[in-house]
Amino acid sequence: MLLLLLSFGTWSDRAVAHDIPGELRVHMHVKPDGDRLQVLIRVPLALLLNLNLPKHGPGYLDLTQLEPELPRVIAALDKDIEWYENGQRLSPLSGQARISVPSDRSFESFEKARELLAAPRLPPSTYVFWNQGYLDAYLQYPISSARASVELDFHVAPGLRDRLKLDLRYINSEGTVRAYELGTDTGRVALDPHWNQAAWSFVKSGFTHILNGPDHLLFLLCLILPFRRLSGYLLAVVTSFTVAHSVTLIAAAYGFTPGGAWFQPLVETLIAVSVLYMAIENIVKQNIERRWIWSGVFGLVHGFGFSFLLSSQLQFAGSHLLLSLVAFNIGIEAGQILVILIALPAISLLLASGWVAERTFTVVVSVLVAHTAWHWAGERAQELWSADWTTAQALPVIASVAGLAVAVAVAVAGVRALAQQRRPSARLQD
Repeated sequence: MLLLLLSFGTWSDRAVAHDIPGELRVHMHVKPDGDRLQVLIRVPLALLLNLNLPKHGPGYLDLTQLEPELPRVIAALDKDIEWYENGQRLSPLSGQARISVPSDRSFESFEKARELLAAPRLPPSTYVFWNQGYLDAYLQYPISSARASVELDFHVAPGLRDRLKLDLRYINSEGTVRAYELGTDTGRVALDPHWNQAAWSFVKSGFTHILNGPDHLLFLLCLILPFRRLSGYLLAVVTSFTVAHSVTLIAAAYGFTPGGAWFQPLVETLIAVSVLYMAIENIVKQNIERRWIWSGVFGLVHGFGFSFLLSSQLQFAGSHLLLSLVAFNIGIEAGQILVILIALPAISLLLASGWVAERTFTVVVSVLVAHTAWHWAGERAQELWSADWTTAQALPVIASVAGLAVAVAVAVAGVRALAQQRRPSARLQD
């Protein structure tokens, strides 16, 4: 009763209350049909507290008084769940809604949900508590054709963040069902994207990820720290990193990686170790000649790290999986080049000012990075130790370790071969 009284003082036109505990899920079926986009939505009643639906008794919905309020509910849903075609906001042509009991399972398929919305409403004598049922709605939007590329902007209760998810099933014009899981306030998402939409979306995602990943940025900083200008060899070092992480990223996207709970903590620990190693190498001895090889070796590990983020975004690739992977890598490469173009001139100007000696600067920066990476490695190793290894199968674990060992062995063999090729030329110059 106290919650009901408070709701009168916090009423708004938004369809959502922002202080609801626990995890909530909105379910949706979307299907283009000719020049109409059919949208079926199931919203937990707990999300509609601020709409102040009519109630009676200790908090039961008053179904006899609810029918005139449904257009207001539909308008509020349309305000928080926006649809676009070619950048133009779509307005609903029609809408209907009803209340369903918590035990109803009609939204397991598009057909059952459509039948439910066409069926008679609940009897007025049905008891539905204000936060224990569903509000089901059926809306139709105008589109140019069944093959139109529509975009969804789901910003219901952005304050709930990860506690609110949208489970969406999109049935395209060919009958293919695409499943999506979206968080609130994700931004516009193309549900059946054209190739250019998918490519641009993943370029932006890769660019943003490399700039928002502190471990990747610190690894890149230690990688380029001994260099003082942009050169072909430096680009080769960075490209080696890109090519290597592209290999493991694509392998992960196509499912050629272990799926146990232990794998992600293992990769995150190895990423921290890679940053630590590169920082220590800068402190002890700057071996630039071998840097492109170690860049490639550690790039294999970082590629798996990129794949953890990408795994949740591949749902937006549509039928353009390989193109999206390439675009994601292009975005990462662009971000790396931007970091280099900013970091190198800044370091060169600082050293040219004479304020600090070159060796001192390199050691101090590397020590700070090593300190951070050491803590990362310790924290992530604890997560790895406490991970669930009961689901780990022996073959994937052995294959992962063996693959990493082979990569290291190839890198070491490459270093030795390179050294042997360089020795005769050095003697000839002498």
